[in-house]
Amino acid sequence: MAAPTGAGTRWLWAGLVPVLFLFAAADEGPSTAEFDVRPGGMVHSFSRSLGDYTCSFTYASQGGTNERWQMSTGVSEDNKLFSCSVWRPQGKSYLFFTQFKAEVKGAKIEYGMAYAQAATGGQSDVPLKAEEFEITETTVAHKEGKFRSELSKLVIVAKTLHDEL
Repeated sequence: MAAPTGAGTRWLWAGLVPVLFLFAAADEGPSTAEFDVRPGGMVHSFSRSLGDYTCSFTYASQGGTNERWQMSTGVSEDNKLFSCSVWRPQGKSYLFFTQFKAEVKGAKIEYGMAYAQAATGGQSDVPLKAEEFEITETTVAHKEGKFRSELSKLVIVAKTLHDEL
């Protein structure tokens, strides 16, 4: 599955994604957690669960020092969509990423996007080129040999596997 294409579709999702963080499930609301992205070439992972759904961010990076990143998760009121965003609040990361993967459990990805730069200070998000990453039913990940090592934000909107009786 690829990210939706076309200018109209991209703008539709760009407008919808911020709204997704306003969702509140019956038991739990959206949450945001901070974590350190650590260089050194080792593979690290950070995960957050919200009800029946989990989002995990796994990466390896080089250069610089630790950076503070955030992960936000949310579930729609009707429990049909799960959202997960991972980003550097300062906008652009100065780390050299050798790999990345964001994975959801309990839902199938409807939309996913990866960015070289996150919007901040009046600047817009700068998406990675389509050939740099791939989207499956449950992951957004770098493409070996194509990824240019810049990453500052990941966004996933997934349809939950939850069925009402």
